[in-house]
Amino acid sequence: MKLKLSLLVLVLALQTAWILGTTFIQERTLAAGTVISLETRLVDPRDLLRGDYVTLNYKISDVAFDLFSSARTNQVPPGQTVYVALEPRGQFYEVVRASTEELAPAAGQVLLKGRSQSRWNSATAKTVRVLYGLESYYVREGTGNPRGKKLTVQAAVPASGQARIKEVFIEGKPYAEAMKDFTR
Repeated sequence: MKLKLSLLVLVLALQTAWILGTTFIQERTLAAGTVISLETRLVDPRDLLRGDYVTLNYKISDVAFDLFSSARTNQVPPGQTVYVALEPRGQFYEVVRASTEELAPAAGQVLLKGRSQSRWNSATAKTVRVLYGLESYYVREGTGNPRGKKLTVQAAVPASGQARIKEVFIEGKPYAEAMKDFTR
């Protein structure tokens, strides 16, 4: 009986440690990561099965072949790690270099890590589609993206390059605040 109880306590302790560790890592990224602003493109935000969320499509998600360190003439295989160096260009950060091997960011640059995605028209595309793990933003029920409004994202990027969304803005206002105004 003591063995079963000890095993149960051990399993519960490991689960608790995993949850607390994951939370700590996410919060540390948001607090200590370099904060960058990213420009989005509109995408339909609704999915009845997963709840309300906004699907975000970024300008930095389509990386031109000529931005890769060794110029590419074909697509990167789906699922391959892609590193991009971002630099501020006006209000937003934009891709200035890319590689399938880890890059060292220059002064004033931020390194972002993503994965290549296959494209249905890859034979004619002159860009590589890259997903960064920033493509979904979960929102309160009934507050999907109001059509025709400009969304921007503030993301925190730690040294690992694994960014997290810090805040989403609609027409320059924080998402929750803007949605209150929109639903009135």
